[in-house]
Amino acid sequence: AIIAGILIVISLLIVTPIFLAMFLTGGTGSHKTAHRLSRIWASYVLICSGVWLKVHDKNRIDPNLTYIFISNHRSYLDIPVCAGATAHTFKFLAKEELGKVPLLGYIIRNLYITVRRQSARDGVRSLQKMQSELEKGTSIWLYPEGTRNQTDEPLTLFQNGAFTLAVNTGIPLAVCTIFDTRKILTPGKLFQLIPGKVEAWWEIPIETKGLTRKDIPALIEKVKALMEKHIT
Repeated sequence: AIIAGILIVISLLIVTPIFLAMFLTGGTGSHKTAHRLSRIWASYVLICSGVWLKVHDKNRIDPNLTYIFISNHRSYLDIPVCAGATAHTFKFLAKEELGKVPLLGYIIRNLYITVRRQSARDGVRSLQKMQSELEKGTSIWLYPEGTRNQTDEPLTLFQNGAFTLAVNTGIPLAVCTIFDTRKILTPGKLFQLIPGKVEAWWEIPIETKGLTRKDIPALIEKVKALMEKHIT
């Protein structure tokens, strides 16, 4: 784990100036280029962590469509796994605290959307920003549990945010279930890294056009059932 950590920090020192140049020059396509670099770096992180990622049913995700991606969340490793699960350009909704992490925080602030979870006003702002990105054709990746699941239950309570966004925009929900990242990197045990296989399953995207907020509880239960069949 220590060696993996050192290698990852060294790689951050290398890629951060490249990201800086991309963000400063800006221009059309700069975010897509930065996202491609982030995917390469995510793959490097998985290799350093001894992770072999197996993605099932990638063909269910149309490369020409925009989606609201959602997945379960058990470990910090879920983030590079998500980047490796699809070639889509997307933005995470990340908690504001991650934007304060040296080096990595700079990348997160510029590449993704940050939110203060305790602030209702900030929640509204982030929802508006996500809708704007979706209108531009950039997909969004959300964890409906809100934070890492550190319980013994397969899933924790789902928040409404991802489903409200889907109903408001009519953008399809693409469900990705991640399995076994917690065994490799357990929450609270950053120095206990156990190499192994991680699997991710894609479902047939769920259409949301024509749905209203009254449909959200049923939509949540449908997504939960899709995830639970892989992790229970």
